[in-house]
Amino acid sequence: MKQILKTFIFSSFTIFFAFTLIKFPSDALEASIRGLDMWWEVVFPSLLPFFITAELLLSFGVVRFLGIMFEPIMRPLFNVPGVGSFAWIMGMVSGYPTGAKISVRLKEQKQITQVEAERLVAFTNSSSPLFIFGAISAGFFHDVKLGVLLATSHYVGNALTGICMRFYGRNRDKYVKKENRNISLKRAFLAMHETRMSDKRPIGEVMGDAVINSIKTLVMVGGFIILFSVLNKMLFLIGITPLIAILFQGLLQLFFLPIELALPFISGLFEITLGANMISKENVDPFLASVIIVSFILGFNGFSIQAQVASIISKSNIRFYPYFIARILHGFIASILAILLYKPLYLDKIETNMEDMPVLNPALDNKWLNILALLEQIGPIITIGAFGVAAIILYRRVNNER
Repeated sequence: MKQILKTFIFSSFTIFFAFTLIKFPSDALEASIRGLDMWWEVVFPSLLPFFITAELLLSFGVVRFLGIMFEPIMRPLFNVPGVGSFAWIMGMVSGYPTGAKISVRLKEQKQITQVEAERLVAFTNSSSPLFIFGAISAGFFHDVKLGVLLATSHYVGNALTGICMRFYGRNRDKYVKKENRNISLKRAFLAMHETRMSDKRPIGEVMGDAVINSIKTLVMVGGFIILFSVLNKMLFLIGITPLIAILFQGLLQLFFLPIELALPFISGLFEITLGANMISKENVDPFLASVIIVSFILGFNGFSIQAQVASIISKSNIRFYPYFIARILHGFIASILAILLYKPLYLDKIETNMEDMPVLNPALDNKWLNILALLEQIGPIITIGAFGVAAIILYRRVNNER
């Protein structure tokens, strides 16, 4: 009966979605192009180098080296092995869904257990500094100083979420043999060498696999970005998003937040970029309310990012619900941190700049915007070039197999 109900729900939703596409074809096309532009201009070229680098570092044993070096930190704080530090750092630097991608690879290599992978996925998927400082702070709010507050709340909140999730699944923890946890460069190097030697693939195949696997993952990411861009637009056009926003107005009033932010908040739950952009256009008082909502949707990740993570972990036995619970927890923690840090990290800096720097440096404020603009110019070239390289690699492999 349960499976029959699922079949009915999934098929009904798909038919309904197809009907909306037929009814609003031009709007669907516009939303699809918007998602495609975002993917091939910014997402693909900005994530591809990190994905390839992560694959190579895993293959060459560097991650195993970092694991031994960071074991004294990661195990007490997050109850995961030291190799989790690589997923955490790469997730912060490159943005979602890098943390999930690396966590799955670590699980495949049996460097972490299932429950450790679930803890790791829960707190290693962060927004990138480029997105926080460039797209949101400089691009939407035209205030780079806001990025310091948002980034601090986001990354500190993610770490606190990881500390909370260390208690998840403790009854399923396997016994961990207490080894020498002191930092040892010699032991770390030997482990790195052992990992590299255990991989029998030639260097050319290792690099080719890194490129192919990274592009496969990013194509999937692009599909979800386009899908949720269209889905969000369709839900708005048929009136479902505004209806849900009306229901959420009471919730916002409960937290003393302006009801004008209800619709942007719902949109942000589906897609962070659209939600943050809509929030920036609402001139609400106090401004702190906008910061709170943006901090929450950054921590929540949005259903689009969550769908990407779910797809990445679906081929392993890593469960999704710990990650989902952690996203809600991260959203609340980041919002609370934004409230606590609003004055010292934002208001005080604005007052200091007004007193000491009457004329602000526009070049400094536009640095992140310039990076985004550069990506939008060369991003499509990088994307097309990467697909060309992948095609050459696959062509040569097919010829070698004949």
